[in-house]
Amino acid sequence: MTLEEFSAGEQKTERMDKVGDALEEVLSKALSQRTITVGVYEAAKLLNVDPDNVVLCLLAADEDDDRDVALQIHFTLIQAFCCENDINILRVSNPGRLAELLLLQSDAGPAAGEGAEQPPDLHCVLVTNPHSSQWKDPALSQLICFCRESRYMDQWVPVINLPER
Repeated sequence: MTLEEFSAGEQKTERMDKVGDALEEVLSKALSQRTITVGVYEAAKLLNVDPDNVVLCLLAADEDDDRDVALQIHFTLIQAFCCENDINILRVSNPGRLAELLLLQSDAGPAAGEGAEQPPDLHCVLVTNPHSSQWKDPALSQLICFCRESRYMDQWVPVINLPER
């Protein structure tokens, strides 16, 4: 490996870390502003009713999920819809970390052992546009630019790995 290749790889890793950090910030704000929709079915309902307010679609799957044919069909349909409606899409390769980020605020609820409530479906997460302009949020702007740059390189659904904390 040449020095140039090493440097390019290091820059790519640093850039992906920044995108991961920006995604964490966007998710945190979306949770606090209640502009987030979680679940494949819930996402499909929102996309059907109000696609113009969706600014980001996250599809989360690990290696086991990649073998789930039904989930992959849902992902394909959601991706096609998002592309048709100019909605930015990211694929998150570590859904466990996404779950940590999204479920932190629900830790104050009943203990996990109580009741038989099923964990939420985190395979699809939509972030909707708050009433203020999306361009005022630098983290969201960074994600939108990353998605746009990825599309220019014919990578329609870029994959990111959320940094572990």
